[in-house]
Amino acid sequence: MIRILTPGPLALLQDHGRPGLAHLGVPRSGAADLLSHDLANRLVGNDVDEATIEFLLGSAELVFESGAHIAVTGAETSVRVDGCEMPLNQALHVPAGGHLRIGAPFRGLRCYLAVAGGFAVPPVLGSRSSDVLAHLGPAALKAGDTLPIGTPGLPPPSPDVVRSTVPFEERLSLRYRRGPRDDWFDAAALSGFEEESWTVTSEANRVGVRLAGAPVVPIDHEEMPSEGMVLGAIQVPASGQPIVFMADHPPTGGYPVIGVVDALSVARLAQAAPGTSVSFEPIH
Repeated sequence: MIRILTPGPLALLQDHGRPGLAHLGVPRSGAADLLSHDLANRLVGNDVDEATIEFLLGSAELVFESGAHIAVTGAETSVRVDGCEMPLNQALHVPAGGHLRIGAPFRGLRCYLAVAGGFAVPPVLGSRSSDVLAHLGPAALKAGDTLPIGTPGLPPPSPDVVRSTVPFEERLSLRYRRGPRDDWFDAAALSGFEEESWTVTSEANRVGVRLAGAPVVPIDHEEMPSEGMVLGAIQVPASGQPIVFMADHPPTGGYPVIGVVDALSVARLAQAAPGTSVSFEPIH
């Protein structure tokens, strides 16, 4: 059992989400930085779809009522067990009664805590993920909450430190494929989109990340009927300022999607603070 002393600004249970239910109006959800989530689970011998805790901006404190193997991945931050500094991206042991503190990140936004055996909370529509848009799954963690730990499966791998799978850079080059509505934009607009140095704004969360730069203007301004959205879709609203859809994106949208970024780019963007410079590199 784990007891939450301080959850930080936002602490959510996350796994691989609820893919395949968009036709029912159920968003995908899941870990914002899926690569760091998977790494944390692998380090403690879990299946990658076991739930982790996603901490936005860290600043969390927890007490372990029983001993457990854990791993903290994602944003670069300080990790302390009973006051002793411990490494990121490594399987660690917390003794019974042990106190874990995750500090505010030096770089990146989101940290992931995996515990061997996972968190034994009931799934909702097949997932233990918290969806902040649809309000599905477990509520955001608060001080005093307790989380039961499941039975560990495989023993954790070697305690050697594993390098994070997500690089932290002040300028991100995000790989994307054009379409399905790139035909709504002429060659000049597409070139401008790819040559622009976009900036991550403060309007960024698990639903989407709004970027600021020279507006991208479609060929015509007719209203588009709603159509399905996917993770990483780059939607261009009337303002011309693109929004990249993240884990809790809606299942439909009413503006043209100029392209879709790949999975690594989604994970990198999930760790990008406001003010980060972003460009788009087409995948041919």
